[in-house]
Amino acid sequence: MRRTPLPSKHPLVGAWRIDVPGTACHEVYDIHADGSMSVTSGEQSAQSEFEIDLEPSPRGFYRWVDKIVKDNGRPDCMGEVMEVGHIAVNFIIIHRSGREFLMCGDESLNSCIGPFKRLSEDI
Repeated sequence: MRRTPLPSKHPLVGAWRIDVPGTACHEVYDIHADGSMSVTSGEQSAQSEFEIDLEPSPRGFYRWVDKIVKDNGRPDCMGEVMEVGHIAVNFIIIHRSGREFLMCGDESLNSCIGPFKRLSEDI
């Protein structure tokens, strides 16, 4: 996996929040233009590096490979502890407003979580 630097205007750069269904918990993904990401989820605090398509596929999805490089060993919103080195492959589709995205298991809307909502710059 090779970390993908993103243009500062890439639609995924910034902070995103998802309220985890069935819980009083939320996750925040702070996606950086240098190809790294900070995640907080429940008690978990993690850092990852990612490889992502710079342009969406013809179906509108970005393929996203994410590898955890640092984790505090605490449980996330679902009670799970992620291990350093864990790699996840997902597909991201961004709403045309640029304010929300879905994270999917493949290039369809059949296996998605979300929406992740963009946080304001001042939050």
